[in-house]
Amino acid sequence: MITEKLQKAINDQITAELWSSNLYLQMSYFLEKEGWTGAAHWMMKQSEEERNHSNELAQFLIKRGGAAKVGMIDVVPDGWGSMLEAFEHVYKHECHVSELINDLVDVASAEKDKAAQDFLWGFVREQVEEEATASAIVEKIKKGGDAGLFYIDAQLAQR
Repeated sequence: MITEKLQKAINDQITAELWSSNLYLQMSYFLEKEGWTGAAHWMMKQSEEERNHSNELAQFLIKRGGAAKVGMIDVVPDGWGSMLEAFEHVYKHECHVSELINDLVDVASAEKDKAAQDFLWGFVREQVEEEATASAIVEKIKKGGDAGLFYIDAQLAQR
């Protein structure tokens, strides 16, 4: 059985993952409008990934006898000045999500829930990859400049 404190923390993370999903969905729409179809595709895939994270967390809660709940999801931003600004926002956001996941692991540890700790370490490892990927995209955009954006956009379409 999962404790109420850990259940609440996981439900908060479910809501955060869904907010992230909406953020990347909105970024996808923005980039598509701007003509960056590859980057829009990448963001759409990222949106799906974040929604999947929320489902994984919900399934874990249910398996442990808890109740998965979606809290209120706030409005996401709806515009960025450029592809670079959008991906810089992605990187900052992924760093924030890493902090949230680390805090969630701390709650599981404080609650002495080893099954939750083990489960959540998968999210910690994935966050390392997500931060690194976002950072690498930002660096490619910066190094490629305006002329390189078309090549980078084509690469992002392959996700």
